[in-house]
Amino acid sequence: MNVLLVGGCGSLINNLIIKFNKEGHRVYLLTGDRYSKAPYQKVFEKYNFPYDSNVIDEIFESVNPDLTVFMGAYDTNFRWQDEEAEAVKFSSSLINIIMGYAMRSQGRFVFLSSSEVFDGDYPDDIPESEPTAPGNYRSMALAQAEEMCDSFRRIRNLDVMILRIDNLYSMPTNRKECDDVVSKMCLEELSTKAVSITNGDVISLIYVTDAVEFIYRAAAAKEHNEYLYNISSATPIEKTALANMVQQAFGEPENIKYDDDNKPKRIVLSNLVYDSEFGKPYCCEVSDMVKKIAADMKNNPYVYLTGEEIKEPLLKRIQKKIGWFVKAIVPFVENVIAFVPFFMLNNRTVGSEYFRNLDFYLLYVLLFAIVYGQQQATFSAVLAVAGYLFRQAYERSGFELMLDANTYVWIAQLFILGLVVGYMRDQLKKLRLESEGEKDFLALQLHDIQDINSSNIRVKDALETQIVNQNDSVGKIYSITSALNQYSPEEVLFYAAEMVGKLIRSKDVAIYTVSNGDYARLFSSTSKKARMLGNSLQYTKMGELYDTLLERKVFINRKMDDRYPLMANAIYDDDKMTMIIMVWGIPWESMTLGQANQLIVISALIQNAVVQANRYMAALEDERYVEGSRALETEAFTSLMDAYITAERKGLTECCVLKIEADPDDYFEAGIALTKKLRNSDYIGTRPDGNMYALLSNTSVEDASFVINRFMEAGYPSQIYMEEVA
Repeated sequence: MNVLLVGGCGSLINNLIIKFNKEGHRVYLLTGDRYSKAPYQKVFEKYNFPYDSNVIDEIFESVNPDLTVFMGAYDTNFRWQDEEAEAVKFSSSLINIIMGYAMRSQGRFVFLSSSEVFDGDYPDDIPESEPTAPGNYRSMALAQAEEMCDSFRRIRNLDVMILRIDNLYSMPTNRKECDDVVSKMCLEELSTKAVSITNGDVISLIYVTDAVEFIYRAAAAKEHNEYLYNISSATPIEKTALANMVQQAFGEPENIKYDDDNKPKRIVLSNLVYDSEFGKPYCCEVSDMVKKIAADMKNNPYVYLTGEEIKEPLLKRIQKKIGWFVKAIVPFVENVIAFVPFFMLNNRTVGSEYFRNLDFYLLYVLLFAIVYGQQQATFSAVLAVAGYLFRQAYERSGFELMLDANTYVWIAQLFILGLVVGYMRDQLKKLRLESEGEKDFLALQLHDIQDINSSNIRVKDALETQIVNQNDSVGKIYSITSALNQYSPEEVLFYAAEMVGKLIRSKDVAIYTVSNGDYARLFSSTSKKARMLGNSLQYTKMGELYDTLLERKVFINRKMDDRYPLMANAIYDDDKMTMIIMVWGIPWESMTLGQANQLIVISALIQNAVVQANRYMAALEDERYVEGSRALETEAFTSLMDAYITAERKGLTECCVLKIEADPDDYFEAGIALTKKLRNSDYIGTRPDGNMYALLSNTSVEDASFVINRFMEAGYPSQIYMEEVA
């Protein structure tokens, strides 16, 4: 898996790098410092950016980590000299890092805290359920960081883990790294021959390599039951006993200075929860590690007392300084040594009848051009010319050599052949190196392709499982939407909005019915936000949304335009748009093609239920309406009115009922006259009490006043029937 480690250089993060590399994971590193040159262990990719950089999101997107580990309490980028200012910097850095992780909502986030969040005397080992009790700004910042991580975990439903480590110590390499209990005692013993402690203090220690094993088991686990774990050896040790170990390791007599001003404290973390879930790794003996730390300090006292780096032996330093020179001079030495036999051979064959046409200097130059290239070919040509001129000086004067054209021709021949052959050799070597580099690159690509293939196989297996039993599988969707068939025809669309919200995982869903060619009327909704576009809207004027629905595609509001819902889909009956489903409150990461396809499937299944309901209503139309009018019969109106009122109580719609004052003998004429004053989505009819009522859909009590005035103008007084609506 891809692991992103976030923190400054230190013993803990370097050991974590070694551990994750050893286990076969790909490790990325965010140093937190733009100019970091600290000696980290080797990682796959290193990002030198501060935590407040605006590229943190891009880093998370590039790395795509399966696991993010923030060093937290052990991040050496925070010095804590000025605790108030550093606490603010620490909190803001954590927010930026965890926000970068939360934007992708992928993988696990691990925050490393410490036992410093407790300050007091605890007679028993401290469990994870114990409230934190910080004693200074540093411990307060760590406690707030734990709460912040827990808040992100709960609110965003993220996989966040907090590991609280108890008194971590390690082998320091210089004075600067002596920042834990053990190394501080050893440094104090080295410099003052005494150790200062509070008598009666009890702590628990854990060595860095043991802590790394604890961290790895929890961080790499596929599942975990809790979000907070204590990491501790759970072996109490008094500081007095620890001081005795230190002084014995240095071979010094006991000299402990007790601070009587402070009260003794016992702070030991309980690791029972961790052990029960992940098991307990082997922990190093404190006494053995104290001896090793003390031995290193005694062998290099100037390093820890002065803060200088450990000096290597003189011979090794000399080897490093002259190593490059020796490596560069060896070919020249070989060239000079090889020149001697060729010089002697050339002198021996000058007067020979059989070898006079054989040019040993030319062979010598070609040999070094082939072996070493242009540079050594040039040097060997210079030596060959010097040897040739030296031999010719036996028989001719220097002036004669200068006037001899054959000498210049021979020299030119020597250099041209040497340089050409050397150049060819250099080019061949360059091509070979390039081919090797390309081979390594292709091998890396092959490895990546294998990883991608493995990932695709996992995705395929996951999708197969999803089809069978996941919440968003086709089978699961059908099982939920088929429940619409259990409702009465009047109730189908009310509960369809509730069904969509359940399947899309949104609390804000609205269903509009198309009343004519240009306008759609709100039928049902699940929240106030879902009704933000109003009870009636001219959907043909909604630009991009209408164009997308007209193409029978799902509209996805990728521009996050406040005028539109985040997702919408239209339901068609043949070529006529009949309904529009609008959804708000969807997380950005869920606005995907897969979610759009899911909405299409849900819409089709809802349409099926609505079609069945409409067919049922059409079949009973003669029985539902008073003959010759749009007024509903008593049974049909009562059923419809009860459905609207029940839906309103559940927050799925809004309606208002008017009680009409009319003579029972005039109900037929009143129904004909009053239906002309109503919309197509409103209804009129009688109830078993013998009175006539009007049901106004998606109408508030305030809006009903307009309808009351219309009825009054028609000669039929009416009033709001509050009993049923309430």
